[in-house]
Amino acid sequence: MTMKKKLKVTLIRSLNGAQPKHKLCIKGLGLRRMQQSVLVNNEPCIRGMINKAHYLVSVEEV
Repeated sequence: MTMKKKLKVTLIRSLNGAQPKHKLCIKGLGLRRMQQSVLVNNEPCIRGMINKAHYLVSVEEV
């Protein structure tokens, strides 16, 4: 059994002024407040959401 790698995604900028589709990507990742972090699986669909709103988040491998 192999464990999937996880990504720690942290919201580092405010959503004020962000495009509506980018706000939805952040919501889809489970982020609500600034400086909040979530652990998500490293999957292509998650990577796409992170790439779309890359200027709002920081990402670390866990």
